[in-house]
Amino acid sequence: MAECIFCDIAAGRAPASIVYRDDRVMAFLDHRPVTPGHLLVIPNRHHVMLADLDHGLGAYVFTVAARMAAALRSSSLPCEGINLFLADGEAAGQEVLHAHFHVFPRTVGDGFTIGAAAWAGPQPGRQALDANAEAIRAALARTV
Repeated sequence: MAECIFCDIAAGRAPASIVYRDDRVMAFLDHRPVTPGHLLVIPNRHHVMLADLDHGLGAYVFTVAARMAAALRSSSLPCEGINLFLADGEAAGQEVLHAHFHVFPRTVGDGFTIGAAAWAGPQPGRQALDANAEAIRAALARTV
């Protein structure tokens, strides 16, 4: 495995502002936050992609991310909403090749844009949507 900053953080070899840690996962503040309180939740062991996590660990990472979201909502930081975000692969914007959730608090007017308002691309018709659904169902049948 090439050097991984998240593995270094998990091993205590690199600095981080740690919010939560147990024997399977940890949560720490992103050093380039979208908003104040922007957290990353990672498995302590190196896994590159979401598919590399066994179902139990993947569910646990999500559970901890949800706990971090609840903590952000209860904290003194500005928080009117939460985004959970996972970039899975470089084409999806994954910059650190170690599976991780972003958990960040949102406020109206915070300047970050996501969702339909940020996407002005073509809108598919029902036939295209149905064809895509069939392709995914066929792949799902092969993976279960």
